[in-house]
Amino acid sequence: MSKKNWVTLISRIMTIFLIIACIILAIAGYKAGIFESVDTLQAFIASAGLWGPLIFMFIQALQVIIPMLPGFVTCIAGALIFGPIYGFIYSYIGVCAGSIAAFYLARRYGTGLVKKFIKEETYNKYMNWLEKGKKFDIIFLLAIFLPTAPDDVLCFVAGLTKIGWKKFVIIILLGKPFVIALYSLGTAGFSQILNFL
Repeated sequence: MSKKNWVTLISRIMTIFLIIACIILAIAGYKAGIFESVDTLQAFIASAGLWGPLIFMFIQALQVIIPMLPGFVTCIAGALIFGPIYGFIYSYIGVCAGSIAAFYLARRYGTGLVKKFIKEETYNKYMNWLEKGKKFDIIFLLAIFLPTAPDDVLCFVAGLTKIGWKKFVIIILLGKPFVIALYSLGTAGFSQILNFL
């Protein structure tokens, strides 16, 4: 086997290992009750001390690939745990990393793998977007800016289109801050109102 083939094989094995590790961690966290509510997630992150931000960013990335809680819940949890500024920064890094990972997995392994992460009915619902050709890029861009859009699904679907890496990453990096800031700052404002009352 040539050196190039060995590198490809090792890369595939490591990718599969990471996917399996993420699934195992997600299941273990779910069974331990970490993802039951904002309070349980907050308690878990707080107990991690200095590792808290890294664990939180990992959870944010993981919830894009393997939805455990709705994305807005973890963004709110981040604002409550770390405050609006750091909560926003950690959520932004984690969500962007997870979005790029979902795109990579779909691009690399195709429809078979995507169907393992997305329900069949959801998959079928969004696959007709692919038929829109270049319009998909515009639809994707607009959807990423919307707080109610299913970002995790869209990142997987985008990986099955012809959208380039550069364009995808730019859309994610520019589109994500608005929604995450909305949740983070909204949570902070709501907390202040409650404290004032």
